[in-house]
Amino acid sequence: MNHIARRYAERNVPRYTSYPTAADFGPTVGTADHEAWLTGLDGRRSVSVYLHVPYCREICLYCGCNTKMAMRDEVISRYRLALEAEIGLVAGLIEEVPHIARLHWGGGTPSILGLDGLRSVLAVLGSRFAFERAFEHAIELDPRYVTDGFADGLAALGVTRASLGVQDVNPLVQKAIGRIQPLSMVEVAAKRLRAAGIKNLNFDLIYGLPLQTVDSIRETCALVCAMAPDRIACFGYAHLPALKANQRRIDEASLPSLDQRIDQAELMAEELVRYGYLRIGIDHFAKPADPLASAAASGKLHRNFQGYTDDDEPVLLGLGASSISTFAEGFVQNISDVPKYVRAVEAGRLASARGCRLDADNRRRGQIIERLMCDFSVDLAAIAPGVDFIDELSILVPMVDDGLVETCGTKLIVTEAGRPIVRVVAAAFDTYRRPVTAQFSKAV
Repeated sequence: MNHIARRYAERNVPRYTSYPTAADFGPTVGTADHEAWLTGLDGRRSVSVYLHVPYCREICLYCGCNTKMAMRDEVISRYRLALEAEIGLVAGLIEEVPHIARLHWGGGTPSILGLDGLRSVLAVLGSRFAFERAFEHAIELDPRYVTDGFADGLAALGVTRASLGVQDVNPLVQKAIGRIQPLSMVEVAAKRLRAAGIKNLNFDLIYGLPLQTVDSIRETCALVCAMAPDRIACFGYAHLPALKANQRRIDEASLPSLDQRIDQAELMAEELVRYGYLRIGIDHFAKPADPLASAAASGKLHRNFQGYTDDDEPVLLGLGASSISTFAEGFVQNISDVPKYVRAVEAGRLASARGCRLDADNRRRGQIIERLMCDFSVDLAAIAPGVDFIDELSILVPMVDDGLVETCGTKLIVTEAGRPIVRVVAAAFDTYRRPVTAQFSKAV
């Protein structure tokens, strides 16, 4: 990254997995809206489903997810029953039986439910929804808990894609973030999943962690690429100890500086490209034959709460504590507090807590931001004919002068030099980000 772009990289901006972002949701949207939007769903359109399991056996120091440690099996079992009850509540409001095109388990650690628990949830889901014949069934996994039997069990449940949280393979970094996970453990997990028939593997990596260096990043990339996952997602560690108590145990003196963090991000991208991966958006990499790469090449790449995706279904039903659902009318998020979520569902109520209605302006801005984040370019007139974006373009003038953005008629193009700070470019169209606050992660 050149020295000009680095000036913008220290700005705090959202990751823009939605617009408006979840930080801008409010209590004016709740259960009544959720019920109305579910009732109004077009049964002829397929939906995507996200199932959130907010428990782990232990909490890693770097974690920023909505998860908590569960020591007692009865707590996990009660949550599973609530998740199943929510499936019934949601399905009961939809007039026609919806077809599921995509199913994604996230967390937390979804495998904490065990094979019997996963099977039980799927049985309830299958009794109220119809699965499309070739639907994608993905799950996030902790490599430390992938046994031969568990991998075989996931395959028997129809899982087609698994995402492994690798983060970093350096032992010193692993100790600093409270996640001891030897490389051999990841290698064995990948081998077991493939042997079971789950061939599509995603790996997650993180830069900006304590004790990381460009040399350790280079070694991690080499070792990870030797395992040949289909996709690799590279995220910058967001150190927000005021919001995440577990992060307070990280020694801030061991964190890389902003310049070091930028160097790490650039090196990680360069190394993955050198090993044959194509860069997708700001932080994903895929093999050339992967559907994600095809979507990016054809302008059909999308971005949702799971990041970059080739999922083009307009409706995403989020189930579980803190899950977010996407409808044509807006977004709605469930209660984040797990006990409160469970009590609400047990009482026969939807667990909706907050959200955002989408008006015409929000939809236009959402499309503009998504195209910038996915394609690094957007034709403003094609999305919003007749709309004057003079204020937004004036914000971008310094970036145009710095060679980070170009304008060609009504088309806005983020240059190669500006791509690392595309989130800052997107923020110009975000009416909620004026002025920018510090509740988000650095742009890089």
